[in-house]
Amino acid sequence: MTNKKELTVEEKLRALYNLQLIDSRIDEIRNMRGELPLEVEDLKDEVAGLNKRLEKLHTDLNTIEAGIKEKKIAIDEFKDAIKKYTEQQNEVKNNREFNSLEKEIEFQKLEIELAEKHIREMKVSIENKKSNIAQTEERLAERTVHLNHIESELNSIMSETEREEQLLLAKSEEFKQGIEDRLLNAYTRIRSGVKNGLAVVSIERGASVGSYFTIPPQTQVEIAARKKIITDEHSGRILVDSALAEEEREKIESIIANLK
Repeated sequence: MTNKKELTVEEKLRALYNLQLIDSRIDEIRNMRGELPLEVEDLKDEVAGLNKRLEKLHTDLNTIEAGIKEKKIAIDEFKDAIKKYTEQQNEVKNNREFNSLEKEIEFQKLEIELAEKHIREMKVSIENKKSNIAQTEERLAERTVHLNHIESELNSIMSETEREEQLLLAKSEEFKQGIEDRLLNAYTRIRSGVKNGLAVVSIERGASVGSYFTIPPQTQVEIAARKKIITDEHSGRILVDSALAEEEREKIESIIANLK
């Protein structure tokens, strides 16, 4: 365990409130980014998915077009066979041979009809694939433009705040080093349990910041005396008086201004 200087209650309160102000500024910076990092990742996934879909559609289209070429070649072969069998019919010497060749000719004609049916079906499929490709390309273009816009917005925010955030994180760790473990653990526990991350709040107009519950006058006097750590009985937050809060706010604002 790190040895930490024994502080007076007032020094502890100031240290805690300073830490809160620094951490709140870090929260503010991260809130500026909001959901942008997640949105960028989602958009990247969507764009990758659309590119993959587009690649598959083009592969399918090429396969169908190749299939049509194969069917056309087969039709030519069937026609050549019909021509050959027809010529052979002129040379046969009996009905059995003639009828056998006739069956071959009919079979080749059926094969042609089947191949032409498949070609018609594949042409319909090609039109569907082309329509899907056009829709996918349009969606991909729109999503890519949106991704570039969001990435640009995020990069702009990052360039403005990243350095400040890193310096504030270092400053937060620096302030933590001066706070005893018991109080630091309490601060972390309270902070993680509230939505706005406020573990240490000041008294304003008789109530703690963010609360509608009035602090009893005697408790307000004790808080202002800075002789012991007092928490809000409703929220559990650590309370400081408004004068101390104002003094520390000015100090931390000056520190933050110098970090930018």
